[in-house]
Amino acid sequence: MADFDSVRGVLKQFDPTEDRYISREFQKYAYDLALELRDTEHMAIYMRFAKTVPRHILERARSFVKDANTATPARLFMWKVKQLREELKLKSQNAKGKSTSQK
Repeated sequence: MADFDSVRGVLKQFDPTEDRYISREFQKYAYDLALELRDTEHMAIYMRFAKTVPRHILERARSFVKDANTATPARLFMWKVKQLREELKLKSQNAKGKSTSQK
């Protein structure tokens, strides 16, 4: 028979604020990113980034932060994401400008 004491113990240890169910890949990525940056308080920001920002931008920013030795990796990550998004925006604007001038 099943040991109900162990089930009771498991249920007592379960914390819904800590043990949230992750059902999508981007949620897992955001969770891992927040842990790596030691910024679990702002999990929602990383969830939104993982869902909306292109993954190559997040990976480049993550790599940049890994290589840097900083006391505030989350701040550095946010700054780098902003910088990379602006670069991507400028590149796309330049590409549009070139394609319209060639016609």
